[in-house]
Amino acid sequence: MRKVTVLAAALATGAAALATPALAGSPDGKVQVKLLATGVLPDGGIDAVRSIDPALAGTLAGMGVTDVDAKANDNVVPTVAVEYFVTKAFSVETICCFTQHHVNGAADLAGTRLVDHVLILPATITAKFHLDTGGPLKPYLGAGPALFVVFDEKPGSTARALGVDRVKMSNSLGVALQGGIDLALGTKGYGLSLDAKKYFIEPTATFYADGAKVLKTRHDLNPWVVSAGLSYRF
Repeated sequence: MRKVTVLAAALATGAAALATPALAGSPDGKVQVKLLATGVLPDGGIDAVRSIDPALAGTLAGMGVTDVDAKANDNVVPTVAVEYFVTKAFSVETICCFTQHHVNGAADLAGTRLVDHVLILPATITAKFHLDTGGPLKPYLGAGPALFVVFDEKPGSTARALGVDRVKMSNSLGVALQGGIDLALGTKGYGLSLDAKKYFIEPTATFYADGAKVLKTRHDLNPWVVSAGLSYRF
């Protein structure tokens, strides 16, 4: 009897789910989801050398290195954005993606590899203002906080050759400025989206040899993050 009751309850729940109409898409819906291709274009230059071990400084001087700088590589990743419209003109948006980078030497260190496999989660929330043009094309501006969470970074080949066996890049809190355009395609909620963000983020990188800190640098990561893709609003 109990099995029959459970089965009946399950069938009733399934029937109710099937009877519930799917969320209807609309250009004026409260929620918008975007699937985007995103280019992450960081700077990565060294803004300041916070500290350096005298032995490492002597080694670099012996190599003729007097100008220490760095550059992070660009990357293209898939991104999901979820946006909630508080009103017709104002919304709040967050994004989800991981982007992987390495840091190469620049200036006197050009051609060298300092940090490998830097995996970054750019946790971002922006408040956006949308301009109603009276048509399907709607530009917007936004701004908000961003926290770059760093995982799994490793010393590059050049750093290892200098005795570095561990590197740690700090998580970093900053600000993102945003601008873009949404284009509605018909009345079913589908659309196209173009988006650009400029982040202002300055993490530090600390290099260790046999457990001792030998170098600490601060970097102007400050990436441009540009995206294009499809949207669905409901």
